[in-house]
Amino acid sequence: MSFRGMLREMKGEVGAISRRGLLRSRTPSVRRVAAVAPEEAARQGCCWAELPPELLREVLARVEEAEPRWPRRRDVVACAGVCRTWRGVVKEIVRVPEESGKLTFPISVKQPGLRDAPMKCFIRRNRTTQTYYLYIGLTEALTDDGKFLLAAHKVHRPTCTEYLISLDRSDTSRGSYGKLRSNFLRTKFTVYDAHPSHAGAMVSKRWSAGNYRVSHVHYELNVLGSRGPRRMRCVMDSIPASAIEQGGTAPTQTGFPFSNDNSSASIPFFKSKSSRMDSFTAPLSTQDQEERQLVLKNKSPRWHEHLQCWCLNFHGRVTVASVKNFQLVATDESAPTNQEHDDTTLQFGKIGKDLFTMDYRYPLSAFQAFAICLSSFDTKLACE
Repeated sequence: MSFRGMLREMKGEVGAISRRGLLRSRTPSVRRVAAVAPEEAARQGCCWAELPPELLREVLARVEEAEPRWPRRRDVVACAGVCRTWRGVVKEIVRVPEESGKLTFPISVKQPGLRDAPMKCFIRRNRTTQTYYLYIGLTEALTDDGKFLLAAHKVHRPTCTEYLISLDRSDTSRGSYGKLRSNFLRTKFTVYDAHPSHAGAMVSKRWSAGNYRVSHVHYELNVLGSRGPRRMRCVMDSIPASAIEQGGTAPTQTGFPFSNDNSSASIPFFKSKSSRMDSFTAPLSTQDQEERQLVLKNKSPRWHEHLQCWCLNFHGRVTVASVKNFQLVATDESAPTNQEHDDTTLQFGKIGKDLFTMDYRYPLSAFQAFAICLSSFDTKLACE
């Protein structure tokens, strides 16, 4: 039997078990059967759960290799949803985005991207609902259907603007994944994560437990007003400056902490029936905590005499001129000349009325890059 045939048979058995459970729930005897229904389902699915480990690993490894892109990678996620044994093997086989360049599970958007090439995404804006949707491109084209990753809803407060970030595209009101908050002038933004990026992460005193500071974005005063380019400075609170050096590493979140709160409801795959906590990277040492934080600054554009505008080379990924367009590069502020690295860490630009490209790379994650780009949509009262 082919691997695809085995998957179809497995899905059929799981579906049959679910249907039988649903039929029982309509009968008066459901109260006596409900307690043993999960055990019965487990016994009926044991032909898949009790496969020899070597065979199971070989099967799942071939499925993972055969599904390089979405939407076909949903078969990999389906395999992980069969049982706890299959889930453990799949999590071991599927590599992190830094190594594979693939975003497979929800936790992938919290993990750093590739080192040697950008992860190409795009953002769709809905002006009516003040909602923003992040997708990863399925092809090399600037516009395609894409694979949905994150959504954000813009909320206007009397003294600030908030962007609530969620995994659920239909309900972004709770911001179960993170937040972006501005000051009154919309020139300073703080990114908060709903989960710690490492075991030593610090929770913000201004927010309830579960909100961890990720980065600060500062838009500096522009003496040319709207006629000049924006000047951005982004401090990554959770990433050391050494992460961009040869052999350097950034904190990598490997799982979601278990919580009885419904804020995890938008993460159905990782919401386990057990109460155990998924593992995180080792806590930062005292020396790491005292290390300099990674600082990103936007590349200064050059004035084009013929076009009479400020220009940057976006390598074909940006087609519409906009004050929102930017490229962020790592900078060493300890050096006398603020030496900048050549590789662009984050690139954001307009390609349509409500369509923007977002390309990011290590050590940023999709979530961090998305939050930084959201700060560009606000009008800066003191800068423009």
